[in-house]
Amino acid sequence: MGAKEKTGGLLKEFKEFAVKGNVIDMAIGVVIGAAFGKVVTAVIDLVITPILDALPKMEGGGTGFVGALVSLLGVVIEFLLTALVLFAIVKAVNKFKKKEEPKPAEKPRLCPYCKGEIAKDATRCPHCTSVFDPK
Repeated sequence: MGAKEKTGGLLKEFKEFAVKGNVIDMAIGVVIGAAFGKVVTAVIDLVITPILDALPKMEGGGTGFVGALVSLLGVVIEFLLTALVLFAIVKAVNKFKKKEEPKPAEKPRLCPYCKGEIAKDATRCPHCTSVFDPK
Protein backbone atom coordinates (compact mmCIF):
# COMPACT_ATOMS: atom_id res chain seq x y z
CA MET A 1 0.00 0.00 0.00
CA GLY A 2 1.56 3.28 -1.10
CA ALA A 3 1.67 6.57 0.75
CA LYS A 4 -0.84 8.06 -1.67
CA GLU A 5 -3.38 5.30 -0.89
CA LYS A 6 -2.86 5.78 2.87
CA THR A 7 -3.36 9.53 2.54
CA GLY A 8 -6.46 9.07 0.40
CA GLY A 9 -7.95 6.64 2.93
CA LEU A 10 -7.11 8.98 5.80
CA LEU A 11 -8.69 11.95 4.03
CA LYS A 12 -11.79 9.92 3.22
CA GLU A 13 -12.10 8.79 6.83
CA PHE A 14 -11.63 12.36 8.10
CA LYS A 15 -14.25 13.65 5.66
CA GLU A 16 -16.77 11.04 6.87
CA PHE A 17 -16.01 12.03 10.46
CA ALA A 18 -16.19 15.78 9.86
CA VAL A 19 -19.49 15.81 8.01
CA LYS A 20 -21.34 13.85 10.65
CA GLY A 21 -24.07 15.93 12.22
CA ASN A 22 -22.65 15.80 15.74
CA VAL A 23 -19.30 17.31 14.77
CA ILE A 24 -20.93 20.13 12.85
CA ASP A 25 -23.36 20.79 15.73
CA MET A 26 -20.46 20.89 18.16
CA ALA A 27 -18.51 23.34 15.99
CA ILE A 28 -21.51 25.65 15.74
CA GLY A 29 -21.98 25.39 19.49
CA VAL A 30 -18.36 26.38 20.14
CA VAL A 31 -18.65 29.42 17.87
CA ILE A 32 -21.96 30.51 19.41
CA GLY A 33 -20.57 29.90 22.90
CA ALA A 34 -17.51 32.06 22.21
CA ALA A 35 -19.64 34.86 20.78
CA PHE A 36 -22.06 34.67 23.68
CA GLY A 37 -19.16 34.69 26.14
CA LYS A 38 -18.12 38.07 24.74
CA VAL A 39 -21.65 39.41 25.24
CA VAL A 40 -21.74 38.20 28.84
CA THR A 41 -18.29 39.68 29.48
CA ALA A 42 -19.51 43.04 28.19
CA VAL A 43 -22.60 42.89 30.43
CA ILE A 44 -20.42 42.04 33.44
CA ASP A 45 -17.94 44.84 32.64
CA LEU A 46 -20.59 47.48 31.89
CA VAL A 47 -23.31 46.65 34.41
CA ILE A 48 -22.34 44.33 37.24
CA THR A 49 -18.74 45.41 37.94
CA PRO A 50 -19.68 49.10 38.39
CA ILE A 51 -22.42 48.05 40.82
CA LEU A 52 -19.99 45.91 42.80
CA ASP A 53 -17.38 48.68 42.73
CA ALA A 54 -19.93 51.12 44.14
CA LEU A 55 -20.35 49.01 47.27
CA PRO A 56 -18.58 50.40 50.35
CA LYS A 57 -14.97 49.31 50.48
CA MET A 58 -13.09 48.09 53.53
CA GLU A 59 -10.94 50.76 55.16
CA GLY A 60 -7.23 50.47 55.72
CA GLY A 61 -5.62 48.43 52.98
CA GLY A 62 -8.45 45.98 52.46
CA THR A 63 -9.21 47.28 48.98
CA GLY A 64 -6.88 44.76 47.31
CA PHE A 65 -8.76 41.85 48.84
CA VAL A 66 -12.14 43.39 48.07
CA GLY A 67 -11.04 44.13 44.53
CA ALA A 68 -10.04 40.48 44.12
CA LEU A 69 -13.42 39.40 45.49
CA VAL A 70 -15.21 41.72 43.06
CA SER A 71 -13.21 40.20 40.17
CA LEU A 72 -13.95 36.66 41.36
CA LEU A 73 -17.63 37.45 41.80
CA GLY A 74 -17.72 38.93 38.29
CA VAL A 75 -16.16 35.78 36.79
CA VAL A 76 -18.57 33.52 38.71
CA ILE A 77 -21.56 35.56 37.57
CA GLU A 78 -20.27 35.50 33.99
CA PHE A 79 -19.93 31.70 34.12
CA LEU A 80 -23.39 31.22 35.62
CA LEU A 81 -25.05 33.51 33.07
CA THR A 82 -23.26 31.80 30.19
CA ALA A 83 -24.16 28.34 31.46
CA LEU A 84 -27.79 29.31 32.05
CA VAL A 85 -28.29 30.82 28.60
CA LEU A 86 -26.50 27.97 26.80
CA PHE A 87 -28.63 25.49 28.75
CA ALA A 88 -31.76 27.33 27.62
CA ILE A 89 -30.54 27.33 24.00
CA VAL A 90 -29.77 23.60 24.05
CA LYS A 91 -33.13 22.86 25.65
CA ALA A 92 -34.94 24.89 22.97
CA VAL A 93 -32.98 23.24 20.14
CA ASN A 94 -33.74 19.78 21.53
CA LYS A 95 -37.47 20.53 21.37
CA PHE A 96 -37.21 21.11 17.63
CA LYS A 97 -35.02 18.11 16.84
CA LYS A 98 -36.76 15.29 15.07
CA LYS A 99 -37.06 12.39 17.45
CA GLU A 100 -36.30 9.05 15.88
CA GLU A 101 -38.73 6.37 16.87
CA PRO A 102 -37.02 3.12 17.73
CA LYS A 103 -37.70 0.25 15.38
CA PRO A 104 -39.90 -2.37 16.93
CA ALA A 105 -38.03 -5.50 17.85
CA GLU A 106 -38.35 -8.17 15.19
CA LYS A 107 -40.11 -11.29 16.43
CA PRO A 108 -37.74 -14.22 16.72
CA ARG A 109 -38.19 -17.03 14.24
CA LEU A 110 -39.24 -20.28 15.91
CA CYS A 111 -38.66 -23.84 14.81
CA PRO A 112 -42.00 -25.40 13.79
CA TYR A 113 -41.02 -28.67 15.48
CA CYS A 114 -39.32 -27.85 18.80
CA LYS A 115 -40.35 -24.16 19.04
CA GLY A 116 -36.73 -23.16 19.72
CA GLU A 117 -35.46 -19.78 18.52
CA ILE A 118 -33.46 -19.90 15.28
CA ALA A 119 -31.70 -17.39 13.03
CA LYS A 120 -33.88 -15.97 10.26
CA ASP A 121 -31.62 -17.38 7.52
CA ALA A 122 -31.04 -20.80 9.12
CA THR A 123 -31.92 -23.96 7.18
CA ARG A 124 -31.52 -26.28 10.17
CA CYS A 125 -32.67 -25.89 13.76
CA PRO A 126 -29.69 -25.73 16.17
CA HIS A 127 -31.79 -27.37 18.91
CA CYS A 128 -33.53 -30.33 17.23
CA THR A 129 -31.61 -30.32 13.89
CA SER A 130 -34.83 -30.31 11.84
CA VAL A 131 -34.32 -29.22 8.24
CA PHE A 132 -36.62 -26.60 6.70
CA ASP A 133 -36.63 -23.85 4.08
CA PRO A 134 -35.53 -20.38 5.23
CA LYS A 135 -38.35 -17.83 5.04
